[in-house]
Amino acid sequence: MKFFNDLPPMDHFRSENMSLVQLIMPVESAQHAVSYLGELGLLQFKDLNGDKSPFQRTFVNQVKRCSEMSRKLRFFADQISKAGVTTYPNPDSEEVIDLEQLEIRLSEHEGELLEMNRNSEKLQQTYNELLEFKLVLLKAGRFLGSAQNHLVMAETELVENTYSIKNEDRLSLLEQSMQPEPSKKAGLRFISGIICKSKELIFERMLFRATRGNMFFNQAPAGEQVMDPVSGEMVHKTVFVVFFSGDQARSKILKICQAFGANCYPVPEENNKQKQLTHEVSLRLSELEATLDAGTCHRNKALASIGSQLWNWTIMVKKEKSVYDTLNMLNFDVTKKCLVGEGWCPTFAKPQIKEALHQATIHSNSQVGIIFHDMDSSESPPTYFRTNRFTNAFQEIVDAYGVARFQEANPAVYSVITFPFLFAVMFGDWGHGLCLLFGSLVLILREKKLGSQVLLFNFLRMPLEIIDYRFVKSFRVKCHLSQHVSTSYLYGLCGSDLKHAVSTSYLYGLDAQTAGLIKFRDPYPFGVDPKWRGSRSELPFLNSLKMKMSILLGVCQMNLGIILSYFDAKFHGNPLDIQYQFIPQIIFLNSLFGYLALLIVIKWCTGSQADLYHVMIYMFLDPFGNLGENQLFWGQKELQMLLLILAVVAVPWMLFPKPFILKKQHTERFQGRTYGFLGTSEMDLDHEPDSARHQHQEDFNFSEIFVHQMIHSIEFVLGAVSNTASYLRLWALSLAHSELSTVFYEKLLLLAWGYDSIIIRIAGLAVFAFATTFILLMMETLSAFLHALRLHWVEFMNKFYHGDGYKFKPFSFKALADEED
Repeated sequence: MKFFNDLPPMDHFRSENMSLVQLIMPVESAQHAVSYLGELGLLQFKDLNGDKSPFQRTFVNQVKRCSEMSRKLRFFADQISKAGVTTYPNPDSEEVIDLEQLEIRLSEHEGELLEMNRNSEKLQQTYNELLEFKLVLLKAGRFLGSAQNHLVMAETELVENTYSIKNEDRLSLLEQSMQPEPSKKAGLRFISGIICKSKELIFERMLFRATRGNMFFNQAPAGEQVMDPVSGEMVHKTVFVVFFSGDQARSKILKICQAFGANCYPVPEENNKQKQLTHEVSLRLSELEATLDAGTCHRNKALASIGSQLWNWTIMVKKEKSVYDTLNMLNFDVTKKCLVGEGWCPTFAKPQIKEALHQATIHSNSQVGIIFHDMDSSESPPTYFRTNRFTNAFQEIVDAYGVARFQEANPAVYSVITFPFLFAVMFGDWGHGLCLLFGSLVLILREKKLGSQVLLFNFLRMPLEIIDYRFVKSFRVKCHLSQHVSTSYLYGLCGSDLKHAVSTSYLYGLDAQTAGLIKFRDPYPFGVDPKWRGSRSELPFLNSLKMKMSILLGVCQMNLGIILSYFDAKFHGNPLDIQYQFIPQIIFLNSLFGYLALLIVIKWCTGSQADLYHVMIYMFLDPFGNLGENQLFWGQKELQMLLLILAVVAVPWMLFPKPFILKKQHTERFQGRTYGFLGTSEMDLDHEPDSARHQHQEDFNFSEIFVHQMIHSIEFVLGAVSNTASYLRLWALSLAHSELSTVFYEKLLLLAWGYDSIIIRIAGLAVFAFATTFILLMMETLSAFLHALRLHWVEFMNKFYHGDGYKFKPFSFKALADEED
């Protein structure tokens, strides 16, 4: 224990020290003070008006004004988006303007845009009506001319065949009614109009049923798309002409047209009038088109002018709204002249906050300064880690599991090393690793455009970043190569093939007795000897190697997690957790799986043929039995018996002492304090928050604590087995990646390359590239990422990490700007 006591407390791996502070601000300087604190972004305000609704707070009217201005700004953004106007916001050219002036200007711009929109809608509606009228004139005129010609020819033929009388004076009235001008003499009428093409069949069927077939329907495509007045989209329409007879049929047809949204237009029967009317409509259309173009150009210029300042205005309104929302979290003092606020801030930031409050007092010309002092609190402070672009992605991964408690050991510090390492172990191919490196370099070069809002983008770039941006480009390549490519190079795999770094240490046997690989020189210096590739024992050898290496890595990382629990307990001054949690856990884990890791290393170093499965199984089934040929070193049997006894003793050591010691401490602490205080009208303890009598004391429940300790002990004992087995995923995913790479390489690329046809070769190369990109580089990358995430969340962090804290969320304008971006 002296060794552990002499180790540093590792406080630089913990969250920042936080202070609960109180601010007493005069009303005239409160707004400036909150604005300066928002620019600083290092103070998290507490809501002192949580019992009030938003409409009962002091600055509700100011918040409503800002909300109304935000609505107008969203209206402008929507209009710019619909118009397709390209704007170039320039945050650096922010115009100096106060909130009242901005409110007036926004109202003026909104009124102008609404007026332009109304005029444009009226002109567009008139234009659409004239365009439809023109299409009806063109199409319906042909129907009428054709109908009249056919009717005149039919009447003439009927007269010639039926009557041979040449003298017109001898014709009867019925015969005279069949002379030209048939539509007027016979009572035949028509209605022309235009309807959406999708409604054409239903419209015709409804007309037929309403008139009982006493109509003639003719239609033709309009030939041009017409804007729909409701949706504003261009739709296909159909021009129709309905011939009928009688006023009753006319009334029915008009009602059906109105129900189906068909627009009816009058068309003269004479061709001359049709041509003249078409010419007049075309002239009006050209005039309206020029007017619409001029109006659109003027509107786009106005929108472009608004768009150039829209970003600045939006940020300004959001800042003001956030300031008033923060002021609504403060309380008035009894004099109603000062606002009182409370909040959390990092201890190191207190001088900066005091300087910002001093500047706010000067800027507001206040005669009274702002009071800033510390407060005592039994509440747990928020958790705040100072991160940079390199460590932020790892911190987000840890926070996705749970935010650390205040001053709890931060797993993200260790994940910076272990996460890329375990990812590379599962990926296991340095050739594909280079492809990921080039892909991440592309993301880095386009970082400003793509941003850093997606966790996957952060993950791909996180091994390539460091604190100082001046060294980013050089360090990114080095870090990614060392963490991913170098780790994968231990396997020697490059796109499914084992590559030579130096000369091999093996030769193939030449006869049946020496079939296989024969070692003829010292071991291969780095990674896996490529001579194993294609041999009979390749798969058993690599599986054994990767499986044992997975167990070694798992035992090391789980031991690291238990050791971190010791530093947590030491930092928080909890000796019970050290004596009755850390010590038995470290003994139990290493008595079983630490011993297994030791056997693996000894077997590798000595070249023994011992069966480790047999050793571990019979360590429990027959601890006194003879090891025989499975003995790796002298005294192994006695060591196994000792470790087994320690593992058995560690379980009750974890389970029983701690609950009983806590019960004893509780009894001693509150012995003789069974009587409480009697409240009187003169003394109300509920209104004395600083009184020692008001301190919150939780009831001690021995059964609950014992059950919790029992669950924790059982979870650790069972988890030691399951977590060690879970690390075998390092072997499984590496095996899957290598075998898939081999299958794609041999069965796609080499098979296609064996043909003389260039088409087959190109097709095989294309399929191989597709499989490599989407399966090996994308799906396998995602799979390795998720499994590395699970190993950190479950197998590593559950040994010491609680993750039940809450984040430090300061009032900051920078967060508003990032959100707007």
